[in-house]
Amino acid sequence: MKNIDILYEDADCVVLNKPSGLAVQGGDRVATSLDNLLAEVWHQRPFLVHRLDKDTSGIMLVAKTREAARYYSMVIGGKKAEKKYLALCSGIIQPLKGKIDKPLDIQGSEKASLTYYTRLASSEHVSLVELELGSGRMHQIRRHMALIGNPILGDDKYGDFALNKQLKKERGIKRLMLHAWKLAFPLAGSSKTITIMAPLPEYFTQFLEAEYGEGILSSLE
Repeated sequence: MKNIDILYEDADCVVLNKPSGLAVQGGDRVATSLDNLLAEVWHQRPFLVHRLDKDTSGIMLVAKTREAARYYSMVIGGKKAEKKYLALCSGIIQPLKGKIDKPLDIQGSEKASLTYYTRLASSEHVSLVELELGSGRMHQIRRHMALIGNPILGDDKYGDFALNKQLKKERGIKRLMLHAWKLAFPLAGSSKTITIMAPLPEYFTQFLEAEYGEGILSSLE
């Protein structure tokens, strides 16, 4: 837990900045996971109310009690929370703002899927994109970006493998460039809505500054 930043905490929940490469939930083939790390600290199992891919970094909301878990599951499932992602994608995504509504195959069945995007910056070959889910399919953002021809850099499952190899060699990119960036949600037992932002990992900020200049980070605040 010493390498995981706590962004917010109260009696009902904790909001963490999960690093890329850490699984959220333990299993037979998972050596280390966020829920097991929290269980060691809290001396009880945490209540996971949403998920992030192992390779995706960023904001995770975790409930501390069963009652809080029911509330925050309702908030997340009922779309009463706003969660936004940042991604670095191959190519110049067009138009500047839009939606991707291509259905995705889920266990052999086509499921309606919706992702909203806004291009925040672009260089000759790379777009910085803010994304928001309109549905919650597995690997939805990664799959949708690949389907429209703008795969996320560093995606070893749906991405441009030749480009990934080149970026690893020339730019040292070894991680998926997808970050759960911002979360706004109503607190349990309160009418107050808070907005929390998860700082980008160092490898992400280094790439951004090299690609767009140092001013790019202040423009995201």
